Amino acid sequence: MAKVILDFEKPIIELEQKIAEMRKYADNLDISDEIGTLEGKVDQLRSSVYQNLTRWQRVQLARHPDRPYTLDYIQYMIEDFVELHGDRRYADDKAIVGGFGRLDKDTVLILGHQKGRDTKSNIYRNFGMPNPEGYRKALRLMLLATKFGKPIITLLDTPGAYPGLGAEERGQGEAIARNLFEMSHLPVPIIVVVIGEGASGGALGMGIGDRVMMLENSWYSVISPESCSSILWRSWEFKEQAAEALKLTAKDLLEQKIIDRIIPEPMGGAHRDPLIAAATLKRTLIEELKALKKIKPDRLVQLRIEKFSAMGEWKST
Repeated sequence: MAKVILDFEKPIIELEQKIAEMRKYADNLDISDEIGTLEGKVDQLRSSVYQNLTRWQRVQLARHPDRPYTLDYIQYMIEDFVELHGDRRYADDKAIVGGFGRLDKDTVLILGHQKGRDTKSNIYRNFGMPNPEGYRKALRLMLLATKFGKPIITLLDTPGAYPGLGAEERGQGEAIARNLFEMSHLPVPIIVVVIGEGASGGALGMGIGDRVMMLENSWYSVISPESCSSILWRSWEFKEQAAEALKLTAKDLLEQKIIDRIIPEPMGGAHRDPLIAAATLKRTLIEELKALKKIKPDRLVQLRIEKFSAMGEWKST
């Protein structure tokens, strides 16, 4: 598969390629000074580009096809993972994966949306868009975790819940709403992390937690920039303006007190170094879980309900 290069990354990639070509001749020619100069320029350019990304550019990074997905993070972070399947009602939704494993010394339930890497796997995973049975599978596993007093971790990365006729017939809205209700009352620690796209109810269906965090280059919103542009301007051409208006980045949502923490990524995005991204996420999860385990279950539920009830409050004078 050809490497995907985003428009704003092209100047950086061109310089990196030039340095790689020069290194081929470094053994025969004394060009170390020139290489060092170019490396300095690349570092400056990376810093300039990635520290000043627009909201739309962060949306593009969140959708990068090389970005780590749920199963990648599970592989890097979780030991002895056992995946569980099916909602015991209709089917096993491949767009949501989940199971039990060990995070450091703690047994946890970890759930998340799963996309594919190519056409075949994307069709298999329904492009990360769950059907009702996916949310019901997630709830079944969360209730199982609660039964045994195990913490829950959810990783959100979806362009939205599947909007097909069959999904609506099987109760898409009810399945998401049921998860919102049940997750608000589960007496175990719940940590939610947006690792890529957090679109609408498709993400929120697994998004009620004691701690809600986002990776640096993820986005979380009631609607995607393209759909917002289509509704307001009758065209997808205004998606960049829509992204600015939606204020959907991690920084925006931290300021609005929708999320609790931003998890930094390697320079250029998690896809640049998935191992470092996973290591950072793992350390953060261990730290947050350690704090949440100290809170009594009843108090945990009370604080969770208060947390979400306070969102959107405003005062007029």
